[in-house]
Amino acid sequence: MLTAEELERYARHIVLHEVGGPGQAALGRARVLVIGAGGLGAPVLLYLAAAGVGTLGVIDDDTVALSNLQRQVIHGTPDIGASKVESAAQAIARLNPHVRAVTHAQRLTAANALALVSQYDIVADGSDNFATRYLVSDACFLAKKPLVTAAVGTFDGTLTTLRPHEHGKDGRLNPTYRCLFPEPPPPGTVPACSEAGILGALVGVMGSMIALEVIREIVGFGEGLVGRLLMVDTRAMRFETLNYAWDPANPLSGERPTITDLSIHRLKSSAEQPAKRPA
Repeated sequence: MLTAEELERYARHIVLHEVGGPGQAALGRARVLVIGAGGLGAPVLLYLAAAGVGTLGVIDDDTVALSNLQRQVIHGTPDIGASKVESAAQAIARLNPHVRAVTHAQRLTAANALALVSQYDIVADGSDNFATRYLVSDACFLAKKPLVTAAVGTFDGTLTTLRPHEHGKDGRLNPTYRCLFPEPPPPGTVPACSEAGILGALVGVMGSMIALEVIREIVGFGEGLVGRLLMVDTRAMRFETLNYAWDPANPLSGERPTITDLSIHRLKSSAEQPAKRPA
């Protein structure tokens, strides 16, 4: 039951036919895990907090640096040197005291990913490298949790939603991340944003779209991005969509699955080194 204050706070949602009171109540019950409090995670956390998502978990082991502030808008100059998850939690509390922020000041690894993902209803991945994306997507598949994941380049970005543990309208399994990208690019072929640079407003756009897709998934309106990859080119201001489908050869849900736990990530990661920090 929404309080009078919440009715006023979320009034613009509640008057939407596609959301209304039931949709806002669903947002209030939802538990969302955000991977990273960096460039993508910042707008995700802010917009989900503003939308009234009841519990926001955030995992990041990094501290705020001056070079982050060009794009990681959840942090401010006084936060330099502070834990990113604590800085993010304070920003969430200022924005919406009705939202509970749960901080995980640690790296995401093969050892903790499944336990963390299992605590939430849906996951939003704001990481900046393929190793983390494969780890998160595999963990979400094994935990049967939906995942909204995005990636950014210097001036471009992509976004998709994964529900590979479910069947689509055609009766076939929904595709996995590995159906879309069977293999990661060779190490060193995709430069980090510290090397190549990144347009700050781009991660704001893509992070906001992650939040929009998470909200849509929770409330249940419209046509989502399951089986569709949204591609954004900000040089030309062009938006395109690529359809992709379940691959029977994929190692997670294919006809002969070979990945049944996260041990593959332990083998690939010496001394449990996780994927890099979020952008």
